[in-house]
Amino acid sequence: MTVAAFNGASAIVSGGAGGLGEATVRRLHAEGLAVVIADVAQDKGKALADELGPRAAYVDTDVTDEHSIRAAIEVADNLGTLRYAVVAHGGFGVAQRIVQRDGSPADFGGFTKTIDLYLNGTYNLARLVAAAVAAAEPRDGGERGALVLTASIAGYEGQIGQSAYAAAKAGVIGLTLAAARDLGAAGIRVNTIAPGTMKTPIMESVGEEAIAQFAANVPFPRRLGEPSEFADAAVFLLTNGYVNGEVLRLDGAQRFAPK
Repeated sequence: MTVAAFNGASAIVSGGAGGLGEATVRRLHAEGLAVVIADVAQDKGKALADELGPRAAYVDTDVTDEHSIRAAIEVADNLGTLRYAVVAHGGFGVAQRIVQRDGSPADFGGFTKTIDLYLNGTYNLARLVAAAVAAAEPRDGGERGALVLTASIAGYEGQIGQSAYAAAKAGVIGLTLAAARDLGAAGIRVNTIAPGTMKTPIMESVGEEAIAQFAANVPFPRRLGEPSEFADAAVFLLTNGYVNGEVLRLDGAQRFAPK
């Protein structure tokens, strides 16, 4: 099965070598898109590209570095017309109260590093990819392409110790509508997925007992979200031409408690 809008097109998926990103790469590739796996995990990224074949490529990509993003864009353009991106990278986070139990302030470096990765990195990739997509020929209705960003329900209900991560993801949520309005003139839609507790490899590493405790806080279905469900949402947001400037909570009606 392929999506007609994906014919002859390519996409970049940041964080495409693992977790939510890998599931998205696999789904987009299966739907007919050529895909660039933009990640710093070289071994996993190369292995995934080799498995998927000639319509997939791995590019070592640091989302905070313009040069490496431009390299990913160049490879994507060689695979097809770059029209899509899913920003799904992860990899860092700090868990600190603003004032810690011993009375000391939180580490400012941890805060700025988290903002740099999740918010600045998202904006950096979005601006560079959008400029490339804006140069493509418009399709029927004037659309040139679409971007999907990744926030978190922590951007709405940050938990104790999550101030850095919550602030970064709230920034992505705030970016969504403004970016959609900015890029409307270029025929580019922008939407965001805000996942709840997802069954990524990192989450699976905590063990079945801990996973069951996390799942107990999800109203229904009482389980963690599957990466394939994130990929389903990404395909929907990339292909539904009238969804724009929206943040889709993907959380089974979960709302984070303070801790």
